[in-house]
Order: sequence, then structure tokens, then C-alpha cells
Amino acid sequence: MENLRTALREFASIRKWQQFHTPKNLAMALSVETAELTEIFQWMEGEKSRDVDESTRKHIAEEVGDIMIYLTMLADKFDLDPLTCAREKMQLNAIKYPPPE
Repeated sequence: MENLRTALREFASIRKWQQFHTPKNLAMALSVETAELTEIFQWMEGEKSRDVDESTRKHIAEEVGDIMIYLTMLADKFDLDPLTCAREKMQLNAIKYPPPE
């Protein structure tokens, strides 16, 4: 995670993009990229979404990459590690949603 955060900081710095990477803008970009991922599946049958062709798989991978980039950059603004956030949220979900008895 730290390697990705560092690489993203350097990528933005070289291009002088930091001024545009406010938390608001990053959250909006994350939302847009998530919508682009959703669009791939929009009219697909449920079962078809489990078995996509290679071109669709590549498109999914690109959108997942965009989502990961913006999520990592947003988390970085608040000195958060997305993996730690996910683990902590899973612990809360385990309490909130216990397994059926």
C-alpha cells in the first residue's frame, strides 16, 4: 500500500496536479469511476456478469485500477490506510451482522 501511495504522490507531483487533488475532487472522481464500473454491468444478465469475455475483463480491470487509485489518494489525504480501514470495518460488520444461528 505504501509503495502505491508513494508512486501516486510522485505521479501527481511531476504533473503538478496536487492543486486539483482536494478531498472533494478525489471523492467525486472516485464516484465517477465507480459509476463507470457499474456501467459495464448495467444491462448484463446476473449470471453473465460471472463469466465475461476478455475484452470486458480488461475494461473491468481498468476501472478497478482507477477506483483503487482515487481511493488510495483520498485515503492518503487523511493519513488512512485503505486496507486497515477495510479490516476495521469488517470487524464492525461482524458485530453488526452476526452469522445466523
